[in-house]
Amino acid sequence: FWLYRGREDHPYNVFDFTESRGRDGPASFLKDFSGHAVVDAYGVHDGVYLAATNRIIAACCNTHARRKFVEAKPNDPVAAAHAMSLYRGLYDIEDRGKELSASERLELRQNESVAIMNQIHDWLIEKSSDPRVLPKSSLGKAVRYALNQWNELTVFLGDGAIPMDNNETESELRSLTIGRQNWLFVGSSRGGEVAAAMYSLVSSAARHKLDVWAYVDDCLRQLAGGVTDYESLLPDVWRMSHPDAIRPYREAEAMARRLTTQQRRVRRRESRVA
Repeated sequence: FWLYRGREDHPYNVFDFTESRGRDGPASFLKDFSGHAVVDAYGVHDGVYLAATNRIIAACCNTHARRKFVEAKPNDPVAAAHAMSLYRGLYDIEDRGKELSASERLELRQNESVAIMNQIHDWLIEKSSDPRVLPKSSLGKAVRYALNQWNELTVFLGDGAIPMDNNETESELRSLTIGRQNWLFVGSSRGGEVAAAMYSLVSSAARHKLDVWAYVDDCLRQLAGGVTDYESLLPDVWRMSHPDAIRPYREAEAMARRLTTQQRRVRRRESRVA
């Protein structure tokens, strides 16, 4: 299953089922797409998303790069801690820019994030030439991973609408991963396609804070009744005509999670100062 998560102008989550992890599936799905795609290194090196030069531009996920240094802690805890502290600084900036407009967020990143990314790059270059950092060690792999994707990792610095990581998409994928542990098989290719369609409906409805059952039930009833105005069934459009199906507590839950994350980062900053 591939997940394509649109931004503000296309606020939907679309799951697509393919029988392999080959590039043909994403290439077919994105054949008419132009713009930035936030991907991991798999999408960059194998050209999974980038079949057309200059049509789809990769912006790599910084969380994937940071995660490599988390994995390197047993190998070199001092170096790993330094890299993670720099990334904490970046995420502190992103916290402050969360509610800003894209242009305001870009200005914030230009004023503060660029300097930290330059620090990270200088440090990576230093470590890459350090004979004590073995290429096959976990730290060496983390350094090489970041340097190999550096141009893509810095794309977010030039556009306030591009996220610096792919965390929201990975979060949406967790429901599928948890479910897969329960039922394991989709039965057939057709079963995979049906599952992908239902995941798309349910995930997009949840994204818009809807009562998922009410939304899916109404859509299926309307389709069974012969309705062909499919645009009216899109979750963001349907939401406007069904205000009673909006679940405001979902937004409160999301806000609580953001505040918990921000408070955790504040505590870490205070402990470092102390």
